[in-house]
Amino acid sequence: MIDKLASLPHEAADTLARPFARFLKIEAAAGALLFLAVLLALGLANSPWHRVFLDFWETRIGLTFGSWDFSRSLRHWVNDGLMTLFFFVLSLELKREIVLGELRNPRQVALPLAGAVGGMVVPVAMYLTLMSGESGMHGWGTVMATDTAFVIGCLALFGNRVPPTLRLFLLSLAIFDDVGAILVVALGYGEALNWSALGLGLLGIGAVASASRLGIRSVPVYSLIGAGVWLCIDASGVHATIAGVILGLMTPTRVWVSDARLRGILGRLLAHPAGEHWSGDTTERHDLLQAGTAVTESVSPVERLEMILHPWVGFAIMPIFALANAGMTFQGADFQQTE
Repeated sequence: MIDKLASLPHEAADTLARPFARFLKIEAAAGALLFLAVLLALGLANSPWHRVFLDFWETRIGLTFGSWDFSRSLRHWVNDGLMTLFFFVLSLELKREIVLGELRNPRQVALPLAGAVGGMVVPVAMYLTLMSGESGMHGWGTVMATDTAFVIGCLALFGNRVPPTLRLFLLSLAIFDDVGAILVVALGYGEALNWSALGLGLLGIGAVASASRLGIRSVPVYSLIGAGVWLCIDASGVHATIAGVILGLMTPTRVWVSDARLRGILGRLLAHPAGEHWSGDTTERHDLLQAGTAVTESVSPVERLEMILHPWVGFAIMPIFALANAGMTFQGADFQQTE
């Protein structure tokens, strides 16, 4: 009886939900889904419906008020909108490792940082050497970026066979590389920056820092400010996914409720006599709600957000990203000689 009461009640739906939950815990499943999305995108792009499929991602979605137009293609919303959450989750993991994990040692950070810099500088140097004097020389920025989403997807395919240290190295390298590529695109290839929008975005980032200092812990509040930051940065002409990187690195790693305080709050709750007296405006109900908050806040915001968003990124955002970008059309080549 004690063992049964020490766990959550069992419902009929759990019989179906638990096997599905075990499937979701397999990291390789996200990589396999990404691989299937790539195959589907390639298949549709080279099928009789290729024009409908490719035009679908160019559909304009947004708001227009008179001369003010804030509409983007569906592919833009995927690449700069949904992928912001992808970079946000990667930055959460990187922040956790920098503060609490193996990257606390600056020497551990130096290797992936050096690898990222080398991975950008060497391809650019080779490109400029080969294209010296050619019309395409200005395209040097296209060879320096690593597709982080597919790097992480490939790692996920191997599951536990990838050593944690190797995964952490590649994760750090991919993030450093992507941040560098975003800066290069923004500074070297971007259009004229909208400084007003960029200034509003920086104010939003300052508002996030101020709210954290004041002790505000409401996820909806930060989500609303974060959405505003994204809109401002996107309107400024800077690659909007940088907002996810910045906000992820700003997320606190410190728990609000310590282990000792949690035990004290739960102890006070358990001191109430057994019975169904948790409803109404009572001391027991207040202690119950406080215990629920304490349990939630005993996990750091970084880990809590990572647990919430990771399944959405792995099983929804990454496959959609692959569908939007992997649709390459192959055309036959004519090798016959002409006179």
